[in-house]
Amino acid sequence: MKLILTVLGYVCCVVGVVLSGSELGSFEDFTVIEKQKEGPLSLVENDKAASPVSSQPLMVPLTLIQGAASTGAVCLDGTLPGYHLHRGYESGADSWLIQLEGGGWCNTIRNCVYRKTTRRGSSKYMEKELPFTGILSNKPEESPDFFNWNRVKIRYCDGASFSGDGGNEAAQLVFRGQRIWLAAMEELMSKGMQKASQALLSGCSAGGLASIIHCDEFRDLFPKTTKVKCLSDAGLFLDAIDVSGGRTLRNLFEGVVTLQGVQKNLPKSCINNKDPTSCFFPQNLIANVKTPLFLLNAAYDAWQLQASLAPRSADPHGSWDDCKSNHARCNSSQIQFLQDFRNQMLSAVRDFSRSSQNGLFLNSCFAHCQSERQDTWFAADSPLVKNKGVAESVGDWYFDRVQVKAIDCAYPCDNTCHNLVFK
Repeated sequence: MKLILTVLGYVCCVVGVVLSGSELGSFEDFTVIEKQKEGPLSLVENDKAASPVSSQPLMVPLTLIQGAASTGAVCLDGTLPGYHLHRGYESGADSWLIQLEGGGWCNTIRNCVYRKTTRRGSSKYMEKELPFTGILSNKPEESPDFFNWNRVKIRYCDGASFSGDGGNEAAQLVFRGQRIWLAAMEELMSKGMQKASQALLSGCSAGGLASIIHCDEFRDLFPKTTKVKCLSDAGLFLDAIDVSGGRTLRNLFEGVVTLQGVQKNLPKSCINNKDPTSCFFPQNLIANVKTPLFLLNAAYDAWQLQASLAPRSADPHGSWDDCKSNHARCNSSQIQFLQDFRNQMLSAVRDFSRSSQNGLFLNSCFAHCQSERQDTWFAADSPLVKNKGVAESVGDWYFDRVQVKAIDCAYPCDNTCHNLVFK
C-alpha cells in the first residue's frame, strides 16, 4: 500500500531544488509525490500506530525580525526575514534547538527574480504558521529528547544557504543570507538563548548545508560551559559527476557562490586551500568543523539523484526517468552508478567519522530530509540502522549516551526505509 502525500502537506518536510531547463524550484514542486514504505506493514497502518495525534501537529506562528532592515538583513525582495518559535518548559526551559529551513538555491538573476515571488525569497509569501513535526514536535512520544526545548525554525529567503552578501540593483535583488543569519541569532539571544545550557543547530537540505557552514559561528555565540552541537540533515551534497560525465551541481553551486558573494563568508580553513565553489561543498568543510557535528543522510539521496546526478540537462532522452521516479525500476547499470555514488559519500565522511565527537547516520534509502518528518524521525516503523532509529541515534550522540557511527549496508538490504517515489 502507498500513502499519497499532497504537495501542500509535504511542504514543511522536504526541501531542495528541481532543475527543469534553467528554472530552479523546490523539491516539493514535483507534480505528485508518493512515499513508499517497503516491508511487511503498510505506511498508513504504521503511521496510525506510531502517533495517533500526528494528524494535528502544533502550529507555530511566524515572527518577523523587526530590527533586521537596519542592518540590511532582508530577503531577496527586501522584506523582513522571519522565524517560528515555540517556547520550552520545565527541564527544557534553558535548552534551544534551532532549525534552519531548506529550499534549494538560486544561481542566476533570472532564478533569483523568480524566487523573490515565492516564500523562498520573500516573507510576503511565507506561511503565517507552520506545523512543528519530527524533531520540532512538542510531544514526548514524537520527539522524546527535544520536545520541551525552545524550538525555532528560521525561514529561508536568501537562496544561498544563509551565506551570501551582495545584491543586484538592476534586478532589485538583495543577497543577504549571512546578515539574516546574524540578525536571527541576535534576536534569539535577546529572547533568552544567551542563557542556554544546551543548544543544537540543525537544518535540512540547503539548511543542512547552512548548519555545517555556520556550526562554529553558532558555537562561538555561547560560553564554553554551554553544550553546543550541530546536526546536518540531507546536507551532504557531493561534488559528483552526473550521468553525462558533467558536473551539474558544481555548476549550480558556482553560480550561487559567484552571484551572491558567498566567498567572504565561507570558512577560512577551506578558502585558504581551495576555490570558493569547492568550499560550498560539505565534503570539503566537515573535517575542519571544530564543533561536534552529526551527519544524517540517505546514501541514495533522492534530491541528488533527481537534480544533481540525473537531471534532464544531463539525460535529455530521459533514460533515467523511470529510475529517478522509483528506485525499483532502476536497471543493473543504474544501480551500479548509484552504488558508486554511495561509495563517494562513504569516502567523503571517512576522516570526519574518525573523530569521537562526531556522529553519523547514513541509511541506504532513497530519501531526503528525515528529521522533520514524523514517520522518519520517530514512529513505530521509522528507518533503522543497527536496530536504532534516527531520533534515538541523534539523542544518544547529543547527550553523549553512546557514540553513533551508523552506516547502513548497501541497497537493497534495508527494508525499514521510507523511500520516496515520484509520479
